[in-house]
Amino acid sequence: MRRVIALLLLLVVAGSAWYAHQNDPRFRQWVAERFGDNKPKATAKALPPAPVRLAQTRRLDVPIVLEGIGNVQARSTVAIKARVDGQLMEAVVSEGQMVKQGDLLFRLDARPFEAQLRQAEANVARDRANLEKAVADEKRFESLAQKGISPRTKLEEAETSVAALRAAISASEAAVEIARLNLEYATIKAPIEGRVGSILLAPGNMVKANDTQAIMMLTAIKPINVAFALPEQHIGELRARLKAAEPLVVEARVQGDETARENGELFFINNTVDVTTGTITVMARFANAEERFVPGQFVKARVRMTTLPDAVVAPSRGIQINQRGHYVWVARPDNTAELRSVTIGPEVGDETVVSRGLDVGESIVVDGQLRLFPDSRMTPLGASPRNATTKGQT
Repeated sequence: MRRVIALLLLLVVAGSAWYAHQNDPRFRQWVAERFGDNKPKATAKALPPAPVRLAQTRRLDVPIVLEGIGNVQARSTVAIKARVDGQLMEAVVSEGQMVKQGDLLFRLDARPFEAQLRQAEANVARDRANLEKAVADEKRFESLAQKGISPRTKLEEAETSVAALRAAISASEAAVEIARLNLEYATIKAPIEGRVGSILLAPGNMVKANDTQAIMMLTAIKPINVAFALPEQHIGELRARLKAAEPLVVEARVQGDETARENGELFFINNTVDVTTGTITVMARFANAEERFVPGQFVKARVRMTTLPDAVVAPSRGIQINQRGHYVWVARPDNTAELRSVTIGPEVGDETVVSRGLDVGESIVVDGQLRLFPDSRMTPLGASPRNATTKGQT
């Protein structure tokens, strides 16, 4: 049993040493110094130079950009429904059509509403004729009452009849207005500007006022909104920029389609932070003149906050990471490798800001790092064509 335990311990130690030798250049150097006759440089020279590709660091004005994944939301969506009962006679628009506010969408059978309007107008004419007779009777009973021929009660009855008919005329006129509205509701118009969705009820169907089943959906897509989440630590800066005179520009693009890209303005910051993700929802508005964005679509949004002037940047592929942090392989003038720890900042395209550890014009390895160890020899296969002193802006 003791032999088995000792064998297991030996295997664990051997495995750990092999892993460290494969992944930690400093361990390989230590092994070379302890077990290589204290001649690490001679051992390095005995190995063939490692083929690598180099690139130089440069200075760049780097924009500080906040990024988030969000989705496109329609500014408004309206369910088109009938406001009166009737039969759907005609669909004036087609599916997918763009309409303006006030454009005609559907027609209902207007004949019942026209008849109701004529009936209401006739009732008004009848009540006005009765009112004229009642007013004449009132005047006659008033004259007779003054002469003592007719009793006072007859005059009072005539006055009551006049007041009742005047009230009846007001009610009849209100019925005319209702009938006119119903006749107007027989033609359904667009309440907003937007794009027509699927027509859910074909002409010939009966519709009810404010039914649960909409005739179609109308969606406003110009302009359109994009909602996305940003880290909560930027709330104060976002609010300050939102109150400034200059608008806070947001760039949004559809993932996988570089042509579907547009700039908009941030206009809303939510009042609650999501405690599960530590983010806050913001919203930007885009003109969407070419209809690149569709409601429900996922997009990647970028908010440009400020700019780091003259920052040192290096190709992102040359920056490695281990348990101690980020590091790069620097090419010395004699084409030997130097392992150097660096402190990185934000990424700009395929480059990364290096705030500590590198100077402008230094050459770093961007391809072939796996064959390197400290002081190993290298054979550069190519260098970046960029000029180290170039200033640019993405």
